[in-house]
Amino acid sequence: MPYATYKLAPGVNREGTAFSAQGGWFDSNLVRFRKSFPEKIGGWEKEQTDTYLGTGRALHAWVSLGGTKYLSLGTTLKYYVKDGTSFYDITPIRATTSAGDVTFAGKANTLSSNITATDTTIPLTSSTGFPSTGTIQIGSETINYTAVSGNNLVGATRGAESTTAATHSSSDAVLCATLTVSDTSHGASQNDFVTFSGAASLGGNITAAVLNQEYQVATVVNANSYTVKAKDTSDNTVFANSSDSGSGGSSVVGAYQISVGLDDYVSGSGWGASTWGDSTFGSASALAFNNQLRTWTHDNFGEDLVMNPRAGGIFYWTENNGTSVRAQSLTDLGATLPPTVALQVLVSDIDRHVICLGADPLNDAGTARTSAVDPMFICWCDQENINDWNPTLTNTAGSLRLSAGTQIIGALRSRQEILIWTDDALYSMQFIGPPYTFGVNLINSGVGMVAPKAAVNTPAGVYWMDRSGFYNYNGSVSRVPCSVHNYVFNDFNQNQSFKVFGYLNRQFNEVGWFYPSGSSSEIDRYVVFNYQENVWYYGQMTRFAWLDEGVQPYPRATGTDTYNYVYRHETGNDADGTPMDNVYIESADFSLDGIGNAYTQVQNAIPDVRFLGNGGSDQVVNFVLKTRNYPNESLTTKSTSQVTESTQKVDLRGRARQAVVRLESDDDASTEARLGVGWRLGDMRLNTRPDGRR
Repeated sequence: MPYATYKLAPGVNREGTAFSAQGGWFDSNLVRFRKSFPEKIGGWEKEQTDTYLGTGRALHAWVSLGGTKYLSLGTTLKYYVKDGTSFYDITPIRATTSAGDVTFAGKANTLSSNITATDTTIPLTSSTGFPSTGTIQIGSETINYTAVSGNNLVGATRGAESTTAATHSSSDAVLCATLTVSDTSHGASQNDFVTFSGAASLGGNITAAVLNQEYQVATVVNANSYTVKAKDTSDNTVFANSSDSGSGGSSVVGAYQISVGLDDYVSGSGWGASTWGDSTFGSASALAFNNQLRTWTHDNFGEDLVMNPRAGGIFYWTENNGTSVRAQSLTDLGATLPPTVALQVLVSDIDRHVICLGADPLNDAGTARTSAVDPMFICWCDQENINDWNPTLTNTAGSLRLSAGTQIIGALRSRQEILIWTDDALYSMQFIGPPYTFGVNLINSGVGMVAPKAAVNTPAGVYWMDRSGFYNYNGSVSRVPCSVHNYVFNDFNQNQSFKVFGYLNRQFNEVGWFYPSGSSSEIDRYVVFNYQENVWYYGQMTRFAWLDEGVQPYPRATGTDTYNYVYRHETGNDADGTPMDNVYIESADFSLDGIGNAYTQVQNAIPDVRFLGNGGSDQVVNFVLKTRNYPNESLTTKSTSQVTESTQKVDLRGRARQAVVRLESDDDASTEARLGVGWRLGDMRLNTRPDGRR
């Protein structure tokens, strides 16, 4: 029989059954469509070896007037500016103590009786002064404990920090690494960062060098004290001994960084508590800085940087001060009546106003800010003057309040306007000049946005994701038909939906969204719309923020690989120096006889694969044939054949009514054959013949 050519429509279609989608593709991972044909996506690599703390959920790039290329990064714990290959911590300071306000207490004691290597209760001669939870050392063994009961440390985890559990004798020294820090009304929360300076040695192992550095709060004891875990300057644990009886002296100063944020939604508090949209949006608790999933917005005011952690303050970093100087609040910079909290900040770059959305309004007297988020309130500074937020007849500072919805979700600067999404509407905000400065128009009601960063500005208009679909704005709002809609929204963790973010990959005409699947609390999937070819596809990948190429070549994205890195995408064909496995494209079911009635024998196929990678002649992929006779019957893999650049045809032995073809990475091949593999698939040709029913 002659070969029959099977042309499959571009894009993945999961809206019907596998058989109803015949003539197209049904499943994919790490594959895109270009010029109507599927090909493996580009690879990625670490941009630098320097890491950062926290989950990186916001990226921004710009160039200074002097030509320095900066990359800024907002994480759940910190805010950084990257200059060259290094990250510099510019996280703002919220409070600095007076000298002598901070004191330290280290503890050490002895065992009151022998213990075995498996005992989880550590008996002390006296537990006075030991923190309620902490880390101790007996001999060379490190032990973590969870509570104090009488003179016993209980809930012990033996052999912690890669040490070996051992037997210990009565009167052996028990050294404690957990220091109690006293500071009246410190205002710190667990995991907050504080930097100590001016401290003197406690008298033993806890030297001045140990104390005078940055620490993360381990536990909050009460409003006036907390604990930290002593360390040396190489982050090795240090244990207080019996000589550490001092307090650190009268010159200790503590500089507290702004509170860290949450890495997940927490049921019963903050945005997205319970199921998305359950009850009134965000009604589980009041908007507060420390009960939010930590996301950042940032923008340039000239070459300087203005930034805002959601439901937190507005901060400013002056480029001319250098990376050794932290960002400061507008209040600390001497601004007049600046907002103290906001949900988002951006700059209207044409008219040079800094705009805060979901900010705190002025009190009735107009003399101070309320310090509480008004989730529908918008205010802006005087033109070209970020230090003046007091509306007068002689400046352009001002404010307005939206009415449709209950919360501002996010905003995006577009070509001639600023688009603002609430939980139930889309607004257009435009500069109109004095006396009102800005005006707003309601564009659409009944459509919100799923997360603050779920909107993307593209050459084909603005796209965004809401709670149940995808939309486009290009002068008017339209719903974007999606061939993978059910695949995405039927397996989507709505409780973590605020983590969703949209991205643009302009080189390939792609707008996409990273999102958490139903079984994951963190982002593990992506879905892509190719706005030029009008097709959809999807895959699996963990990324937390994305920045398209622009200031620097190649897109950037944050991810995790034991440590946290920024990755450069669309470079090479591998996953940071290792083979990119689990790459595949799989067709929908197709009738071998054209109508699905007769049994057909598949004998061989001519693969139409073009290898694009840098792996040379060793590049290999698998050509897989699966069959079944009835739509609800399970697929059976009939043949898996390796395809290289020299492969002429592959022999197949399959007999059925329906078939599926799959091109996939050969994950069992040698590392050499898997490295550098890139491919593009054309049309497939199958050699078939009619077969009997038996």
